[in-house]
Amino acid sequence: MSWLDRLQQRWNAKNTWQVVAILFTFICTGFTILFIKRPVLAFLFGHDIPTLAKVIYYILILPIYNLFLLAYGFLFGQFNFFLQFEKRFFARIASYFKKK
Repeated sequence: MSWLDRLQQRWNAKNTWQVVAILFTFICTGFTILFIKRPVLAFLFGHDIPTLAKVIYYILILPIYNLFLLAYGFLFGQFNFFLQFEKRFFARIASYFKKK
């Protein structure tokens, strides 16, 4: 069983092309977040970016990452998969905080 088959089974994907579309969505989202970091921080702080600003950026980027994930999921025809993915993700976060 190849790694694509294992991902297809884990994600309940219909075929290998859907798995590839899901992986490509994750890739595009990651690169987008990577490429917007410097311009956003430069816009807010100029060329001298404080370390605290970088830390805050990484904390606040989570909701923006999720929005990009849904947007790219829509563009690649995987919106329903990523909507369910987001629901599970936030349910896990909510259950973590409920335990404490």
